[in-house]
Amino acid sequence: MALQDVDKSCNHRIFMQVPIKSVADLGLALRAVRRSSNVRLDDMAAISGVSKQFASDVELGKATVQMGLVFKLLDEMGLRLSVDMVEQAAPEWALLRSKAMASNH
Repeated sequence: MALQDVDKSCNHRIFMQVPIKSVADLGLALRAVRRSSNVRLDDMAAISGVSKQFASDVELGKATVQMGLVFKLLDEMGLRLSVDMVEQAAPEWALLRSKAMASNH
């Protein structure tokens, strides 16, 4: 199966939440999805625009990986990442996010 054949739409897939407490946990989740989709490591890396070594480092839980590149891998494999935040922080988060988005345009 080619990486582009991995269905990233959320319409008819069943998702489960997996607690991620470390880079190692995130790497294991990425590896599980990649393997269950029959995607080779080098194919995932190439489509994501990262090196095979970087993809391997992520799957092995290397703590110093670049988050921007990790998000590329997660996106290509259809993984979503979220953070549980206390509700009282939501207004501040929204303000900070809007300022960051405004400064990027």
